[in-house]
Amino acid sequence: MFLRFLDILFSIIGLAVGFPLLLVLTVVGIFDTGSPIFRQERVGRNKKPFTLVKFRTMRPDTASVASHLASASAITPFGGFLRKTKLDELPQLWNVLKGEMSLVGPRPCLFNQEELIAEREKRGVFRHRPGITGLAQVNEIDMSTPVLLAETDQQMLESLTIKDYFKYIFMTVAGKGSGDRVKR
Repeated sequence: MFLRFLDILFSIIGLAVGFPLLLVLTVVGIFDTGSPIFRQERVGRNKKPFTLVKFRTMRPDTASVASHLASASAITPFGGFLRKTKLDELPQLWNVLKGEMSLVGPRPCLFNQEELIAEREKRGVFRHRPGITGLAQVNEIDMSTPVLLAETDQQMLESLTIKDYFKYIFMTVAGKGSGDRVKR
């Protein structure tokens, strides 16, 4: 319950303070891809679908697949900058505010990632809100290794403390973890 309070508090602060930056990134994104906001249906808490929002980092005609299955050539130069700085994740603060996500939790997967869904279901991961960052992300474990990712998600959720919550956020902001890999 307290972590949900922190999610709401930090998402409101992040959206309010970050609004000028969000505006600038949106305008640059318009020139980069013509469509700066990316929306995609993802698997949420209790396997309920929700629409994740983030800044677009790939060309608009890129197939809707997990990042590790997409081609690196689909990433625009501005998109590369957004991914490297993790600024592409900022709009997800809206998902956090709405209660669809948490700042810390397992990254939400796509409904077509059946192996990952099965592994997470087996480990009770879907009982929790998905997150913007977490233990797997700061350790560079992504959706290309579904069993390891689900095990890491379970480990994080079973032992998550307020200290860990802040640790994962600070590690992410400080640049730990590289985000989802793409094919080279």
